[in-house]
Amino acid sequence: MSTILQIANNDRNLGLFTKGLKLSGLEAKLNEMGPFTILGPVNLALGKLLALTYEQLLDPSNTSKLVAFLSGYILVGKKMFSDFRNDQQLAALDGTMVLVSNKNSEIHLNGAKVLAHDRQGSNGVVHLLNTTYANK
Repeated sequence: MSTILQIANNDRNLGLFTKGLKLSGLEAKLNEMGPFTILGPVNLALGKLLALTYEQLLDPSNTSKLVAFLSGYILVGKKMFSDFRNDQQLAALDGTMVLVSNKNSEIHLNGAKVLAHDRQGSNGVVHLLNTTYANK
């Protein structure tokens, strides 16, 4: 069975996200036993960042900011789509909390809608988000 990192690397919609994982050094963490949950914003979402563009985050001089940004999209533990409950708070790798909300029968995580879900790997699961978090 593939790891969650292999699953993410094989999804063209997560190309920018996985590029960031590689440049940040977080790939090593995601190759561990885990389990982990990747909440990957799709390429279009990362292209819409305003404060500091994603391309600027990928610059080697911004590695610490990149690690801080991406760590908020990795949960400790395996969280399947069916595990998400309204008003639930989940711990991200960076220590921040991700708020789950159910809006019109759609699951949102810190305001980002889950587009695709439950792509299981040997060390966790991958979900795709339509945008970056409202608080990132």
